[in-house]
Amino acid sequence: MRACLKRIAMAAAGVLILAQPALVMTAVPGIAAAAVAPTCAAGYYENSRGRCVRRPTRTPDDRPPAGASARCRDGTYSFSQSRRGTCSGHGGVAAWL
Repeated sequence: MRACLKRIAMAAAGVLILAQPALVMTAVPGIAAAAVAPTCAAGYYENSRGRCVRRPTRTPDDRPPAGASARCRDGTYSFSQSRRGTCSGHGGVAAWL
């Protein structure tokens, strides 16, 4: 019974996608895991739609930068392309622009 459970767990592990901040490891049954470099440039992140979006930023004069979609409660400006999750980790949305 234990050997069977161990084999099931090992097979299930072969189809998991493990994500880390700077590296994505993809395991495919029968193929060794491959490291995939992030696709977005520095200062950008990949959103839930797979698009690279500028990270929230502050401005020296506190004016909204071009393309900003919201001001976050911590004073940063977000460039989010959808409302869901905008300013998460920045105290939430203070105002939509």
